Amino acid sequence: MIPISARALITGVFAIALSAQAGGALASSAASAEETPAKAADAPSPQTRKDLEESMRGEAFANASYLLYATQAQQEGHQSVARLFERTAGVELGEHFKEEAALSGLVGDDAANVRDTISGEKYESQTMYPRFAQQAEADGDTQAADRFSEVAQDEGKHARAFGAALKAVESGQGTIPEPPQVKAAQVRQGKAEVRASRTRANLDEAMHGEALAHAKYQLYAEHAKDPALADLFRGTGEVELREHFTEEAELAGLVGTTKDNLTSAIAGERYESQTMYPTFAKRAKAAGDIEAATRFAHNAEDEAGHARSFQNALDQLQR
Repeated sequence: MIPISARALITGVFAIALSAQAGGALASSAASAEETPAKAADAPSPQTRKDLEESMRGEAFANASYLLYATQAQQEGHQSVARLFERTAGVELGEHFKEEAALSGLVGDDAANVRDTISGEKYESQTMYPRFAQQAEADGDTQAADRFSEVAQDEGKHARAFGAALKAVESGQGTIPEPPQVKAAQVRQGKAEVRASRTRANLDEAMHGEALAHAKYQLYAEHAKDPALADLFRGTGEVELREHFTEEAELAGLVGTTKDNLTSAIAGERYESQTMYPTFAKRAKAAGDIEAATRFAHNAEDEAGHARSFQNALDQLQR
């Protein structure tokens, strides 16, 4: 296997060739959504649900990445670029992710949300991270192996805390644990600190998972009836974002110079606006999921605007 750089791997999904036909797909998707009768309000089709899950995963990752890019821009003295990254990160999480989550039926009652959290944390602590650690060790990426092992232990603690919370929620008795303390990490701009392509791929999967967990837990906190449970969701989500995602991002070399970060952001936003969202809108329309089709088309327009804003910022830096 030919080694792939961490940045190319992480943004690899954005490297799909962008054609003129893809640019026109947005308009046709939006128009088709208006022409097709909406089906009865019910659960989205399996394909639409899959597309919603993929888009939520991407929006959560963009949010987490842009926050790191904003910090790097601040360190370089590019305050306006930092604010642009922060504003865009807010749209990706507070608008796109949240609206797609509503369409997918992501949020249930407190017990359902806690069960979902326990399931995810157990998978990461018992299966995913131990496997990643073993593979990284075998490939000579000992630093990544150690990090994966540490995160696995953290996720195990999270699973146990939410297990106690579930008992309290279901029985009405007992105490919901305090949220974990966040030890915020800082990312140094630079190249990847791992060498094996398998480790890079595992880091990419891990970062997407941590970003998604953070985004989900913020929503679960907003809907939690018990303030203590809301605090537990928020605190755990902050650990996923400010510790796990951030430390993995440094190993992966996610953060480059501000010019590099703008270039990566432009590629990602163009892919979503010209290829991903128009494709999802077309499929949702064909399935009769008109609300989802309309949302996908709207998000494509937003992402096109983000790409233009990032391009303008990059042009200003290069003058």
